[in-house]
This record gives sequence, C-alpha cells and structure tokens, in this order.
Amino acid sequence: MQIGEVAARTELSLRSLRHWEDVGLLRPSGRTEGGFRLYTESDVERILVIRRMKPLGFTLEQMSAAMRDIETLRDPAAHGLHAGARERLAVILDDGADRRAQLATQLAMADEFISQLGQELA
Repeated sequence: MQIGEVAARTELSLRSLRHWEDVGLLRPSGRTEGGFRLYTESDVERILVIRRMKPLGFTLEQMSAAMRDIETLRDPAAHGLHAGARERLAVILDDGADRRAQLATQLAMADEFISQLGQELA
C-alpha cells in the first residue's frame, strides 16, 4: 500500500511518516518504479507500535531501539539475542507503565479542574 493509505489507516500525517523515515525509525518495504513508497501490513503494525509509544514521551532513539528488539524477538535466527532483547523491552515496558501512571494522574487533575470550574460557572 502507498503512503496515503498508511497515513489514513494509522491516523498519522504524511509528514510524520516521511520524518520517521528520514530519521531511520521507519523503512518502507519497497518503492514503485515511479519512486512511491510501498508499505506492507507488517510495516503498518510497526508504525502503530511507534504511534502508541509517542504519546508516552519516548524519544526517537528509544522507539528505534524498542523496534529493533521487537524485530529481534520475531526473528528465530536471532535466538541468541532474544534474552538481551527481552531484558531491554522489559525496561521499556516498566518505563511505559510509569509514564502511563503519570498521564493518568495528570488527567485526573484536569478532570478535577474542569469539574471545579464548571461548579464556579453554575
């Protein structure tokens, strides 16, 4: 599929997808003879993982490292590297959970503010 369809399916802008390619976070699986980017379902899955990491505040480097480790775990030929990849991903998982908890706290505070302000205006 071409970049426009991927953008629509992932709810990302063409600019974001191109930027992620420029910084090495994403690689299209191929190109048409005309030079248009081509993506597979596997590419879309990768993009969705990255998209889910972004709101948690992970850096491009952290997202790239996580994606490499996920790819390592999916590669049976890289069995000798699986333990290290699992350890690094466990750290990212814990970090992601901590970041989510912080966001939940911030959302609760925002809800309290909105409620309080609504009461003031009532």
